[in-house]
Amino acid sequence: MRSIKTTDLKPGQKFDKPVYIDGVNMLVPENVPLREGDIKRLTKWQVTEVSTEGKLIDETPAGRQETFFQRAFNTPAQRQVMKSYATLSDRLKSVHTKVTALEDVSTSDIDSIVDGILQLLQHHRNDVVEYILYGFQGAAGFTQNAVNAAVLALLVGINMNMVQHKLLHLATAALLHDVGMMRLPRDIVYKKGKLTPEEAKTVRTHPIHSYKIITRELKYSEEIGIAALQHQERWDGGGYPKGLSGNQIYLPARIIAVVDSFEAMVSRRPYRSSMIGYTAMRNILSDNARRFDPEILKTFIRTMGIYPIGSIVLLNNSCIGRVVENNTDAPLKPKVKIMIDEHGREYENDEGEVLDLFTDRKIFIAKAVDPKELADKEKA
Repeated sequence: MRSIKTTDLKPGQKFDKPVYIDGVNMLVPENVPLREGDIKRLTKWQVTEVSTEGKLIDETPAGRQETFFQRAFNTPAQRQVMKSYATLSDRLKSVHTKVTALEDVSTSDIDSIVDGILQLLQHHRNDVVEYILYGFQGAAGFTQNAVNAAVLALLVGINMNMVQHKLLHLATAALLHDVGMMRLPRDIVYKKGKLTPEEAKTVRTHPIHSYKIITRELKYSEEIGIAALQHQERWDGGGYPKGLSGNQIYLPARIIAVVDSFEAMVSRRPYRSSMIGYTAMRNILSDNARRFDPEILKTFIRTMGIYPIGSIVLLNNSCIGRVVENNTDAPLKPKVKIMIDEHGREYENDEGEVLDLFTDRKIFIAKAVDPKELADKEKA
């Protein structure tokens, strides 16, 4: 580990490995920008230096080396989505910091984050989903994972015609379902590589911690606490902490189980790279009623599509495009915006044609492609 003086830290800096306060307690995860509040807390705590095994990520235009595929997510509405999303993530990070430090948290802060997510979906649903699955390029930290889970759970709940207060309970539970991780040792939570049996046993206690934090510390309803407590239970009874099965598992917990698993696949973790949305969806669909409620899975497919919004796909006419809208009646026939045409022309300003594969029966998706692989070819 190398040391960095607190006085040398600046808001917005990001590192490619986690930054620690004392070698154990994490200040920020990898690829998550430092906030002014983080630096102020270090000064308040009289911490003169921090440590990391990583390097500073260069955010200058030359350092970013933005790829063509990353530049495409750049309309005014999409930029607003990124700004709003970052604000919500920062506010949740503040909540997580207080929970970790055993400080009091106002539920009004959490409720306002849930309201913000719901409003964002009401106005920019497709752009939000595309940002999660495409704009991030798989790079998400702990707070983003929680926001993503709340977004996906809300989408499923809306598709199930849940009433408003049930939707809010579901979103709050999804946002807080892993908050118990804040009470586990950081070296286990962020460990790279396989956990030891004892470490895995420790991780399996996190739903209990989440339940206690939600119901006892935050004073939320039992409904919200139970949804978080049971999100690791399996449809076949092989989950934890109580080994519940089938309809014994609370419905919101069954929803969170699906969206949490999908979100974990498409977001980068310390021990693996992210999957593209299509591959993650295929993995989810191969469950065969072992872990997930089959009816929830059906709703999830209708909600996200086989090729989720933001998926980069190769069409049978050699064009490369991006899925911009799903067809709930034909999951294999979404709307696709052309990014590179059959002659290799790149639409730099994202002005390519939108093809509706449901009405244009001659065009179909040949395969999903990983934008990171295309970006590597672009740089070569």
